Amino acid sequence: MSILETKNLSITFGGHTAVDNVTFSVPDKEFKSIIGPNGAGKTTLFNLLSGQLKPSSGDVYLKGKKITRLSPTKRARLGIGRSFQMTNVFPNLTVLENVRLAVQSKQGIRYVMHRNINAFSDVLSESHELLKLVMLSNKADSLAVNLAHGEKRKLEIAMLLALDTEILLLDEPTAGMSLEEVPQILEVIHAIKSQGTKTIVLIEHKMDMIMDLSDSIMVLFNGRLLADDHPKEIMKNEQVQSAYLGGLYDEHTA
Repeated sequence: MSILETKNLSITFGGHTAVDNVTFSVPDKEFKSIIGPNGAGKTTLFNLLSGQLKPSSGDVYLKGKKITRLSPTKRARLGIGRSFQMTNVFPNLTVLENVRLAVQSKQGIRYVMHRNINAFSDVLSESHELLKLVMLSNKADSLAVNLAHGEKRKLEIAMLLALDTEILLLDEPTAGMSLEEVPQILEVIHAIKSQGTKTIVLIEHKMDMIMDLSDSIMVLFNGRLLADDHPKEIMKNEQVQSAYLGGLYDEHTA
């Protein structure tokens, strides 16, 4: 069963078609990666899926229901969580407070005067479990502004998970990271995938990471869907090799 799909999705800016008649689907609990050269339309497609942009034509469906005209907020409430290339956290709150606020939001807990947040033991417990999952337990009391870039990425993912997100749209989670930080974010994404409770759609340029994680890979080129298949089939696809991979991937060394 497909949890997320598009039908003939397109968006045009002036005379430029950034996403051109794209139809694809993501089965529930699958890990799908989206690759393509710069300018292929990957982030624009994410903006259409999460509601930041409205299509010129075509539709987006969640669990079979059309959500094309729903706002990003309404889509988030339905379970679509989106990360951005730039991290999006509350810099002057602690790591724990960032996650705790997301858990509170999910549970519908608003500010309660005369009641200490420590009274909500289940909120704190869940927050600490999420920090453990993203390997930030030792940073719980640190201000988010003082985190390294890779740590902010992990915090952002924890906040998305705290909102009980069913679908994670991860837009280049390793962008801007040092070589030392990449293995940790990879380990976090592996841990989330291994739980088997989330559907994950990833935009990424690191082919080793994509091959290691993906159940399927779709390739965009000039806004069009060039291919959508299992990783090894994608790597053998001559059109993909010509348009994007340029022979950099050798299946015999994979």
